Amino acid sequence: MAGTRVAVIGIIVENDQSVDQLNDILHEYGQHIIGRMGIPYRQKGINIISIAIDASQDVISALAGKVGNLPGVSAKTAYSNFVSEA
Repeated sequence: MAGTRVAVIGIIVENDQSVDQLNDILHEYGQHIIGRMGIPYRQKGINIISIAIDASQDVISALAGKVGNLPGVSAKTAYSNFVSEA
């Protein structure tokens, strides 16, 4: 069984109509999410969200891919070098 990785997914939301779908996706992966921070940037009309996650690389990639495919939403992932043998 592959180990898990710790990563941070940075999300920029430019389309408010994608927020409900984004929250549904994050809820689906909730068991892997360590924490979440959202910052509304009202002057620019966007939202900035960071997700800390501990999961297999496949799960992290799937989550980031689903989020990044939403209209008006972009996502980038930064992985730690730490790999657990869970």
